[in-house]
Amino acid sequence: MSDPPTSEPTLDELREALRQREARALAMGGAEKLAQRRALGVLNARERIARLFDPGSFLESGLLAHSIREADRERTPADGKITGYGRIEGRPAACVANDFTVLGASSSWVNGRKIRHLKQVAARRGLPIVWLGESTGARLPDVMGAEAMGMADDPAQYRRLRETPWAAAVLGHCYGSSAWYAAMSDFVVMRRGAILAVSSPKLTALATGEQLDPEALGGWKLHAEVTGLVDRVVDRDEEAIDAIKRFLSYLPSHSGEPPPVAERFEAPDADALARHLPTSRRRVYEVRKVLAAIFDRDSLFELKADYGGALVTALARLNGHSVGVLASNPMVKGGAIDAAACGKATAFLVLCDSFNIPLVFMIDQPGFLIGVEGERRGMPGRVMNWMNALSLVTVPRLAVVMRKNYGQALLNFGGGGNADETLVWTTAEIGFMSPEFAARIVHGEPTDPDTERQRLEEMARSTSPYALAGIYAAQHVIDPRDTRALLLHLLEVHRRPRGGVGEHRLHNWPTSLA
Repeated sequence: MSDPPTSEPTLDELREALRQREARALAMGGAEKLAQRRALGVLNARERIARLFDPGSFLESGLLAHSIREADRERTPADGKITGYGRIEGRPAACVANDFTVLGASSSWVNGRKIRHLKQVAARRGLPIVWLGESTGARLPDVMGAEAMGMADDPAQYRRLRETPWAAAVLGHCYGSSAWYAAMSDFVVMRRGAILAVSSPKLTALATGEQLDPEALGGWKLHAEVTGLVDRVVDRDEEAIDAIKRFLSYLPSHSGEPPPVAERFEAPDADALARHLPTSRRRVYEVRKVLAAIFDRDSLFELKADYGGALVTALARLNGHSVGVLASNPMVKGGAIDAAACGKATAFLVLCDSFNIPLVFMIDQPGFLIGVEGERRGMPGRVMNWMNALSLVTVPRLAVVMRKNYGQALLNFGGGGNADETLVWTTAEIGFMSPEFAARIVHGEPTDPDTERQRLEEMARSTSPYALAGIYAAQHVIDPRDTRALLLHLLEVHRRPRGGVGEHRLHNWPTSLA
């Protein structure tokens, strides 16, 4: 007796149905929208992913997700946010890429679940997360009403414990969650022409009556120069993604391991240091040229270059090993530290301590910039935030006093036992303030040149590096040209005994620069 006929599909038919669904999802918002982006010279979300990850390594999670609303299911492939895992220069990482061609990559209940799952996996398995941002914010009308708002329960959604590094690219209009995750990230790169803000200019105008230009509301100049939320500014999507890859190359995959060691490195031109450093404290110089003569050639990767310019914060390498460099910049305000520079310094300490990167302070500062503007920006609180963070740092801290190191800022830069080792150049001077200011405060304005000279000698006589070394407040007085060799030796000493992994006391420090 023969089997009855059946209408059940075969495995090949089921596979073909699956392939058709996958193809529709991979088509994103459709050929017309993708063509519009190409005409603008802007990558789409999947092209950005291809640029980020090693070829063939990306595994998508949630390709067949779609809107929970029946009416939107066919027009929401992957529900507008592409999530998954791959390898970046051989190391595993996770990614969320916003697909602006699908309802403006707006946030919904379903794509929120995708993000939550990816964050959980990344934290548990030690994967960095890359956020490729471009979105319109919350999806309307999905989030309207009490029921929709009540479904959003996720108390850990915006908690940041820095188990793994986060890097974000602002690659278009970023409102809502794209803005939040950028603000929470350890590194943010922004393409010129992109916008980062709480809400769009249209919604802002409806709420406040202000008619705002998008650039004024949240353009690159605002965030690179005024808010400090952006670490780097680039012209193209490709440059932004390459900057993220370079940033991650300095960091471990997770907080429980030391940073990777570069296989290839080249020592700098040591003689260049003498050419770029004037011995007189009255002459300014470009500190980046001095740093380039100490750390591995072409290894300086500066963060927030246009913000808090009196300080340079940069990742660098010494014999292939990652270090964090916090250096005075006499070219801006004579190196005097303002409120913006305080926030910049604190954020950098948090980054380096969270991911086991030893710190090197390169110091030539006349103190904190005093005045009404600084007080209005809460300067005392910012100074103490820096000090509190510094006291909690557990990675090696090496302080190099190049020239001036004055006042309370001396403590912020590792003085008073806040560094594990202090190296003082023969060109250095250390004191509470400049001898000229001290003489005028104590004695008033000088009446003749001989009196002025005597008063200056009185105030300056104990600012010598040898005076500091004499009471063992500095462990080493050195020729500036010996700096690299001694730093290498000391880092080898101080990386022990935990294998280069710190205690991460700053892992939940707020991401704000305030």
